[in-house]
Amino acid sequence: MVQYKEGNIYLKIVYYGMARSGKTTILNTLYKLTKEGTREIIPVGDLKKIDRASGATLYFDRGIFQSKKHKKVYYRVYTVAGQKGFTPLRIKVFNMLDAETDAVIFVVDSQIRFFEDNIEFLLELKSITKNRLIKDIPFIIMLNKQDLKDVISDEDFIQILKNEKLWYKAKNDLYIWNPLVYKTCALFNQEKDIYRSFYEIARRTALYHIYGDGKAPVDKKISDTSILTI
Repeated sequence: MVQYKEGNIYLKIVYYGMARSGKTTILNTLYKLTKEGTREIIPVGDLKKIDRASGATLYFDRGIFQSKKHKKVYYRVYTVAGQKGFTPLRIKVFNMLDAETDAVIFVVDSQIRFFEDNIEFLLELKSITKNRLIKDIPFIIMLNKQDLKDVISDEDFIQILKNEKLWYKAKNDLYIWNPLVYKTCALFNQEKDIYRSFYEIARRTALYHIYGDGKAPVDKKISDTSILTI
């Protein structure tokens, strides 16, 4: 839920996905890219991490970013711990820390051998959000680790979304809010679409709250407002 505090607006965006899918690396790369000052957002302070000695996320990672154009707009960006036994912690990060989540970026480990694990986490996300993805919560997909061999294709993952009723047909008003699927590489020296995917989820979050009162805008004139910047 969007928070209004001391004249500022805070939006909460969560990177969700299985362990070692690259969520922390994505956040690290986003931080480095925006710290240069050449993007539409800039980080506020340092990243906060609660992790294991191995580097695996134990609880969450968090970064706060400020819009350069709309200086009263801030993005609280979280990752969740991806270990299978950590579902209660993921629910807490999703629903309680700072505020409820406004938007989700689902991070897929694109290696084919993790195909079923990714589906398991997608089903968990559907359950946690109570089937509010797309309708009430902007949602995009990052097929990460596309620099590796034997990876999932975007066509394969879109079929999963269709199977799970997370993809609308062209005749449906929600069709234009279907999740974009980005083929990404999170490593800073090879980064691909890390900032672009964040920009899109931030843009959609703003559209949902400005024009849809927290839901997906279905008026075609409004929902086609691609010129809105973060």
